[in-house]
Amino acid sequence: MHPLFEELAYCPTPIGPVSLRHRMELTLKREVYEIKLGDEYLMSSLFTASEEALARLGLAARDGDALDVVVGGLGLGYTARTVLEDARVASMAVVEYLDPVIAWHRSGLLPLGPGLTGDPRCSFVQDDFFALAASAEGFDTRRPGRLFDAILLDIDHSPEALLDARSTSFYRPEGLHALSRHLKPGGIFGLWSNDRPDPAFTERLAGVFAEAWAESVTFDNPLLGRPFTQSVYLARA
Repeated sequence: MHPLFEELAYCPTPIGPVSLRHRMELTLKREVYEIKLGDEYLMSSLFTASEEALARLGLAARDGDALDVVVGGLGLGYTARTVLEDARVASMAVVEYLDPVIAWHRSGLLPLGPGLTGDPRCSFVQDDFFALAASAEGFDTRRPGRLFDAILLDIDHSPEALLDARSTSFYRPEGLHALSRHLKPGGIFGLWSNDRPDPAFTERLAGVFAEAWAESVTFDNPLLGRPFTQSVYLARA
């Protein structure tokens, strides 16, 4: 029998303590894994539809084979796992700022960890996604200036609801311009948001990229007993 609640790990980080929790959701009779940063919920295994949609929609928008992909934010691993389900993906670099989160996957403490670490296409990069996006060298320190077919980001709650002030400049036109330099021609930038699509942010993306649009992702929230809508922004270089 599983315990009703347990804190599997807790670790201080430069932006606050991060914890991994496992509990039983009695109303649904389901196991739930959660990652929290201080009092903020980073991710829950109870709601993964939009994280998975980020990968599916982003890759569906990109033609070709042997795709090189960057995923910003590891979390519980649902976006990364969905990327690897696409047989066209040749490589995936997952950039995660919080070293304990990577360690939880590598140790098998998280259910999706073995599948990610056991796939030779997957590599973990412990670094600041936003700093790498702003740099000229980009996301591969072994191959500075390397370009990618898709860059999929799920770190902040939305472009207006940030986990840490260090990402503020990323969502401005200059930050998005810097990110676009790491995409191949026709490459896709995908961004997860906890909110409904914001036309103002889609317009901001369209001012930087050749094409931009937003997709609503609606799923049943069993705790609220009603549908809930999040969004995925997509932009083509």
